[in-house]
Amino acid sequence: MKAAVVVFPGSNCDHDTQHVLERVAGAEVRMVWHTERDLADPDLVVLPGGFSYGDYLRTGALARFSPVMESIRSFAARGGLVLGICNGFQILQEAGLLPGAMLRNRGLRFICRHVHLRVERADTPFTSEYRAGQVLSLPIAHNEGNFYAAAEELEDLERNRQVILRYSNAAGEATDEANPNGSLRNIAGVTNRAGNVLGMMPHPERASEALLGSEDGFGLFASLVATLARRVEATR
Repeated sequence: MKAAVVVFPGSNCDHDTQHVLERVAGAEVRMVWHTERDLADPDLVVLPGGFSYGDYLRTGALARFSPVMESIRSFAARGGLVLGICNGFQILQEAGLLPGAMLRNRGLRFICRHVHLRVERADTPFTSEYRAGQVLSLPIAHNEGNFYAAAEELEDLERNRQVILRYSNAAGEATDEANPNGSLRNIAGVTNRAGNVLGMMPHPERASEALLGSEDGFGLFASLVATLARRVEATR
């Protein structure tokens, strides 16, 4: 698997993501500065977490205009796999590649802790190595992670099964008490309608090795590797 990890001014999870992709998932990784336009034909593009441009305006609003985003839009339109984590999710929303918007956490405080998530679908390129209904433990670290969408857009998301991760308790129940930031319907991760672009607020790269206290995030990267292997096999 060849992966491009996009680096914006203020990215701070770029090397965490590079480490997991290279050392744990066995991928070939190229770090792409936000002013570059050449993605060098990757299988996967990752927009990592951080604080792009300091998030001084609206989270992700400035990053959406970076030259690299034009290439990412074209890549996604061709069916390329794109993963946005935390700030990367927010950038994809601002760029129009994913639905909804992120509001301030309902407690108006930065949250940094492990949460439970329920896998809603196990038939996507990002979740094929999980089980539907499986409960994961992943960390979050954000100030604006409160997923919001207008009523009609929200119903479209549910109807088209684009919600693939929800905040839950350890038993897999999507309760209000298990919702750390106030996200509508406990939404923690959504795809585009085609299913090849995923945005998620939790950090799988921070929970992909036993040393970090959880390996639950590794399933996402293993799913991507398996998906790409199946695509190669299908062309033979």
